[in-house]
Amino acid sequence: MIIGMSLAILAGSLVGLQNIFNSKMNERLGGWATTAYVLGFGFLASLILGFLFEGKQLFDLSNMKTWYGFSGMIGVAVVFCVVQGIKRIGPTYAISIVLASQLALALIWDSLGLFGLDKVPFTPRKGIGVMVIIAGLVVFKLSGKDSKTKT
Repeated sequence: MIIGMSLAILAGSLVGLQNIFNSKMNERLGGWATTAYVLGFGFLASLILGFLFEGKQLFDLSNMKTWYGFSGMIGVAVVFCVVQGIKRIGPTYAISIVLASQLALALIWDSLGLFGLDKVPFTPRKGIGVMVIIAGLVVFKLSGKDSKTKT
């Protein structure tokens, strides 16, 4: 459990760093070029590391449903939308909204057992937890301290 939590913290830190870099790249290249570069470099890194750690098994897709491969297209939308969100409302507010919506939808998907997930019972505490996060976003936005917010 400690390793899983540590990896999740590291992932969150890396996503935050990536978003800074993506935002700076977007200032010079625009949204679609940034998305292409980010995902292109990510593809190369994944390919190289995949060969190093998995060898030929990297391309064994025999146990995968074809539609799972569409996650790459979802990645395009994710990178583009996050970069544009940061450009328009600033990094802190944009990423906060991304995380809150990610948590809310994960709760729904888990509770309904969608996309092949094990069904996890919905509890009022889980719902309240998501609502507290959303309320925190409203308080954050209404605090007036977000002076860098753009339209």
